[in-house]
Amino acid sequence: MRALIPALLLAATAASADTDRVLETHILPAVAGFASSAEALEDTARADCTRDALRPAYHATFDAWLGLSHLTFGPLEKDGRRLAIAFWPDSRGAGPRALARLIADQDPAVDSEAEFAEVSIAARGLFALEHLLYGEAYAAESYECRLVVAIAADLDRMAEAIAAEWPAYAALMQTPGASGNATYLAEQEVGQTLYTALMTGLEFTIDQRLGQPLGSFDRPRPRRAEAHRSGRALRNVVLSLEALQDLARAMADGPTPAADRAFDAAFATADKLDDPVLAGVADPTGRLRVEILQQKVRAVKDALTSEIGMALGLSQGFNSADGD
Repeated sequence: MRALIPALLLAATAASADTDRVLETHILPAVAGFASSAEALEDTARADCTRDALRPAYHATFDAWLGLSHLTFGPLEKDGRRLAIAFWPDSRGAGPRALARLIADQDPAVDSEAEFAEVSIAARGLFALEHLLYGEAYAAESYECRLVVAIAADLDRMAEAIAAEWPAYAALMQTPGASGNATYLAEQEVGQTLYTALMTGLEFTIDQRLGQPLGSFDRPRPRRAEAHRSGRALRNVVLSLEALQDLARAMADGPTPAADRAFDAAFATADKLDDPVLAGVADPTGRLRVEILQQKVRAVKDALTSEIGMALGLSQGFNSADGD
């Protein structure tokens, strides 16, 4: 897969400076970074699909994904790409079952890019790749190795498509109300889309990245932590917060001291946690530390509601990630 990723350049428009800033400093660099990482992942998989060879590229791609995973609109949402890239939470274990079926059947779909794009989303994307790279060992000439290559190529294909489509979608965000722009009829709609992504991104971390392993006091669920097999649960929380802070700063129409302090407190709490997979939720003391981090992220959301939402007259709308 060697189609060139188009340069993500923005044409001069009459759009608001805030929208231009968000696109130029946050969205388009994140999209380009994910496309570059996914391409390197596929290159690595085709050269050597064994676990030790591929794990660094997997982590780099997951890191890059967290830079844009909150942008659940436009090209990310088209054709179900968001879920195909990151099918999580998966409380019923659909991913491992789907992978087991492919392996048991030696399904030839792995040898066709078009056919693999039609398999269950539970058997695709970063979490399917994690299950293989951090599950039982497999040989270089095995079906599992072919499956790893197929997943990496599928991720590259989706990342490349997202990158190719974002410049045209960016133009729609820059020209709300223009003739032929049925996506954004007014500038306020652009701001609302971005603000909804910001808020739901924080809610996803509160309710899912931290809420899933916390479970309840009587029934904590540490193995439901995001990417726990690869030791990424806390790392994902931090990288997501960093991306959301970047988005908030790009959106802000002025200083946001309360949000800055809240982000700093959340990062400091995460840094002191020393619990990469959030396994401490099974212990009362460890659980309290994770709950404190969750409270700190809630404080970030509250601060941004005031300093960005209320200040700019924006409200949170429906987001397709709300029901995950």
